[in-house]
Amino acid sequence: MFNWCRSPEAEEPRSAPTCSRLSEKQAFRDESNAQETHLPAYSSCRFGQDETTATITDKIDSLSKELRVLSLDMHDHPEIAWEEKRTHDILVKFMKQHGFKVTPHAYGIETAWEATYQHKEGGRTIGFNSEEDALPKVGHACGHNLIAIGGIAAALGCAEALKKHDLPGKVVLLGTPAEERGGGKIKLIEKGAYKQMDLCLMIHPTPLSGLIPMLAVSEVVVEFFGHGAHAAMAPHEGINALDAAVTTYNAISVMRQQLLPSDRAHAVIYIPENAPVNIIPDYCKMKCAVRSFEYKRLVDLQKRLENCIQAGTISSGCKVKMEWDYTYKDLRNNSALGQEYIDYMKTLGVEVPITTEALGSTDFGNVSYELPALHPMFAIPTGGEGNGNHTPGFTEAARTKAAHEEAIKSAKGMAVAAFRSFIDEGYYKTVREVYEQDKKDRSK
Repeated sequence: MFNWCRSPEAEEPRSAPTCSRLSEKQAFRDESNAQETHLPAYSSCRFGQDETTATITDKIDSLSKELRVLSLDMHDHPEIAWEEKRTHDILVKFMKQHGFKVTPHAYGIETAWEATYQHKEGGRTIGFNSEEDALPKVGHACGHNLIAIGGIAAALGCAEALKKHDLPGKVVLLGTPAEERGGGKIKLIEKGAYKQMDLCLMIHPTPLSGLIPMLAVSEVVVEFFGHGAHAAMAPHEGINALDAAVTTYNAISVMRQQLLPSDRAHAVIYIPENAPVNIIPDYCKMKCAVRSFEYKRLVDLQKRLENCIQAGTISSGCKVKMEWDYTYKDLRNNSALGQEYIDYMKTLGVEVPITTEALGSTDFGNVSYELPALHPMFAIPTGGEGNGNHTPGFTEAARTKAAHEEAIKSAKGMAVAAFRSFIDEGYYKTVREVYEQDKKDRSK
């Protein structure tokens, strides 16, 4: 779910993405540096000499052609949120064919699924996500076909390494519906799907590579109910629902001027189709959203947005119905997992900057509040400006061979970063301590 929110002054990378995001760049940088000095150290991993890494990457390379076919199949048959029935079926079939224990329609959600692989008893459990849904009209314009095969590749690579090197542990891959609309991962959290995991990772294509913050977002559906009347003969008898919506929109615009640079507010008005101009509208619908760098600030913005809606209601005399649709929390990338990913990607010649610039929002942010998590962005060629996520140009880019190759690279990095938690106790301890420290920081 991307609405691009880049800030030209926020190009300087920082060293750890786990700190609280602040409105002023210097305060952000100072806090990041202060936290970094308290992170426990762990030994570096020599990727070129690491047998498990070689096993993982060789397995993923061997799957690349199959995964390309699967990705194109998904891309050519896009399905919107909660309707990913065909996608569900082909991904479930693929994981069954590759030896995972698969639960279709998992956790009582029709288009969710869970694939697991356990080798020996004990060990940690690492999780990955494969998103499924597309967008109306523009299809896979957010590249969820690439996200899906990335999760599959990482899960199969890690399972192969557990088996070949006879290590105890469990790999869980969740098929997650409705990221674009409705928060499939939030429902999976509520059902307990992530409680079994010690950490969880997924990748995402964009025109940029990096460990990049994602904003918390909440959306509300607003309906205004007025009273119709003849606009010329008896306007005094009418209660104008469109006026309520316009006043609300203007109030949001006024509020927007005094928001922090990191905050966002959006609104659209839906006028009944073919509404006659000579009748005062008795009904009007809006969708409004607010975004912020941190969930705790988002709560305040929700209240301010409700005040704007009340302004439209009171001034027009309309009745109102408000229904908050969903809330995606901000993304908390775990810096220990992130550094491992960065270090491996360098061996492939891929630079992964850590930036303060924000992109959009994702329900994986809610996952990152529950357990150590990582959500790297990988760059795919899009053909220039104007072809970012959620555009027809990005839809085309997401089915190219070049995009597939970048997804395979990123899947390797994700798998390697995750797998180290199976074999390096100090590393996992650091991952966990980073998460616990961030949990304390966001509660202040």
